[in-house]
Amino acid sequence: MTHEPEITQPAVLSSGGRLADGAVGWSRRPQHETRITGWGRRKRWEYWGVVTPTHVVGLTVSSLDYAGVHGVYVLDRLSGREWVADAVVPLARGVVLPPRVGQGRAHGEGSGLRIDVDHAPEAALLRASAPGVEIDLAVDVVDRDALCVVVPWSARRFQYTVKDVGRPVSGRLVVDGTSYDVEAATSFVVLDHGRGKWPYAVTWNWAAAAGPGRAITLGGKWTVGTGMTENGLFVDGRLHKIGEELRWDYDRSDWTAPWRIRGERIDVTLTVEHERAARTQLGIVANETHQCFGTLTGWALDDTGRRVDLDGLTGWAEEARNRW
Repeated sequence: MTHEPEITQPAVLSSGGRLADGAVGWSRRPQHETRITGWGRRKRWEYWGVVTPTHVVGLTVSSLDYAGVHGVYVLDRLSGREWVADAVVPLARGVVLPPRVGQGRAHGEGSGLRIDVDHAPEAALLRASAPGVEIDLAVDVVDRDALCVVVPWSARRFQYTVKDVGRPVSGRLVVDGTSYDVEAATSFVVLDHGRGKWPYAVTWNWAAAAGPGRAITLGGKWTVGTGMTENGLFVDGRLHKIGEELRWDYDRSDWTAPWRIRGERIDVTLTVEHERAARTQLGIVANETHQCFGTLTGWALDDTGRRVDLDGLTGWAEEARNRW
């Protein structure tokens, strides 16, 4: 178990390109001002993952300083067919990222794809286009917790992450000319908002899933030894922070075999329905990600020790290996 401070007042992430005093901790609502000065090791991104009964959608807008890396991904859950469009933009030209979670605009484009995220008082508007794909969605702004964590490797290497899991989403998805309605009652979105200065080589695990009144976000590997974790259970929009490093069991020779994630307060198994494999090799920059979508069984303990049934939650678990 870790002993992680909860931050309840406004804080600053970085000063002079270094981790600011008092920045390390976690919060239920975004408290950190996240501007980072300097160039070359900053990683900034917005990832929106959408799960509907028929499709999974992933939208990525990111800046690595020396490149913008953007992506549009659509999975037809019934057929297993994928639509994938990626763009690498030198020096991150034209990339726009919001200064704070839930404020401003995100924009990325290149190689035939375009992504725009605009935050309004009542909703976040997600619009994207890529070959064969048009996306027009609205994410409800509802009063609920997110998991916001500052993870410190050192004074010069640190990450601020916000995992906002399970917000209702509605709108329209068009794939190869066929239109699909996305209904808030049966669909949800996951936001992964990241700002930091990273080591060159990092491996991480991440899982996120949601269902009626319940959601989880779980992390592994990259936080070991930092004193912080990114594990949380959400019940009716309330965050229950799980302050422990979890055990991840999965078969790297068979990614579609069940994934099991467990600790003192949680034990879940993901039954996989589809594996997404993505690889990038650009000289000294490389990425390999295996993201497995499926359904959870298991349980977690809330802050009072009450056992919460997680059977039937839908989402994903992944391993990502980066040299960047």
